Amino acid sequence: MARENAFYGQSGGVTAVINASACGVIETARQHPEHIVKVFAGHDGILGALTEDLIDTSLESDAAIAALKYTPGAAFGSCRYKLGSIHEQRAQYERLIEVFRAHDIRYFFYNGGGDSQDTAFKVSQISTELGEPIVCVGIPKTVDNDLTITDCSPGFGSAAKYVATSLREAAFDVAAMSRTSTKVFLLEVMGRNAGWTTAACALAAEKDGDAPHVLLLPEVVFDEGRFLAKVGETLARYGHCVIAASEGIKRPGGEFLSAGSTDAFGHEQLGGVVPLLANLIRAKLGCKCHWAVPDYLQRSARHIASETDVEQAYAVGRAAVEFAVAGKSAVMPAIRRLSDTPYRWDIIEAPLSAVANREKLLPPDFITPDGFGVSAAARRYLAPLILGEAYPPTKDGLPDYVTLRKVLAPKKLADTFAVSL
Repeated sequence: MARENAFYGQSGGVTAVINASACGVIETARQHPEHIVKVFAGHDGILGALTEDLIDTSLESDAAIAALKYTPGAAFGSCRYKLGSIHEQRAQYERLIEVFRAHDIRYFFYNGGGDSQDTAFKVSQISTELGEPIVCVGIPKTVDNDLTITDCSPGFGSAAKYVATSLREAAFDVAAMSRTSTKVFLLEVMGRNAGWTTAACALAAEKDGDAPHVLLLPEVVFDEGRFLAKVGETLARYGHCVIAASEGIKRPGGEFLSAGSTDAFGHEQLGGVVPLLANLIRAKLGCKCHWAVPDYLQRSARHIASETDVEQAYAVGRAAVEFAVAGKSAVMPAIRRLSDTPYRWDIIEAPLSAVANREKLLPPDFITPDGFGVSAAARRYLAPLILGEAYPPTKDGLPDYVTLRKVLAPKKLADTFAVSL
């Protein structure tokens, strides 16, 4: 195979470990100079490809690239930008191919969730249709853990570790003050349709009676009466109640309790469900409530990342390059679980056609019969994913994260391409 260049893009909401995947891609590409000359990173993901804003990663030092493994956010910039169908937005796809051709790009790596895997799949389709030899490989990432086929999604384990730790710590606070102050604490957790991150809060409990006492999962229809009864029973038994609520919990009619505008992928923007629940509890049960919305904190908390998560994020980045140089296209590296205890896993190929725009929800056997908790099977699944410590280096008492130079490659196309955001 001829020596060519590669494109790497980061897409969607960031995670504590997406840069570890970038590190895996770039370091592995540098080990294959017979195949890949340079890796160009899209400035803000696929937008950088459309506007020909390509970061030349060959100008970054080995030390800077290695430091990505310990740095949160998206080092090259991410975006929420969904490519439509090839038929409806053909000009965009032809623009991508034009940019790739101009910069001698024959490998396409896209790092993101289900919508991002759809982008990678569509690029593979148009490249085939136009007779361009572009090898397309998706790289999994999402704190929501809702990608199919892969056992878990890089980014999830660290978010799970953060929310379980934060909830356990907050629960000590509530228990200490509940006699004279706050009796109910609610933590809002990310998760539109899939309750994986909310379920992970259950790991905070070591024995019966430990927080969280109530989980509100998007897979379970919210019933106001049953919810208030559960909170009341918990207060009567323990004197306080700690609740983990998914942002995506729904009413019996299917509408979200809390929804606002839509994002670029067409998804309703969620957030603010716990203040609604806190007001309900105050009004109906008459007790003092506090709530917290960790929002970006849960997906950015590199300081408490799971070592397992970091290792898997790097591994899928490395595997993506190995798949590509072997000529495998329209695939995504997926994590396969081999055993729970000890936790053992390897990497397999997943066809992008089976991952794109698909969603993995909590299976019914992971949810307790009353709908307010998770089963032993769920805990067996979740427990290994938060294991291990991978602390970042520190400087003056704070994490010492890297900032890349991000030098743009000279543009080769005379025309510009406008994108509507």
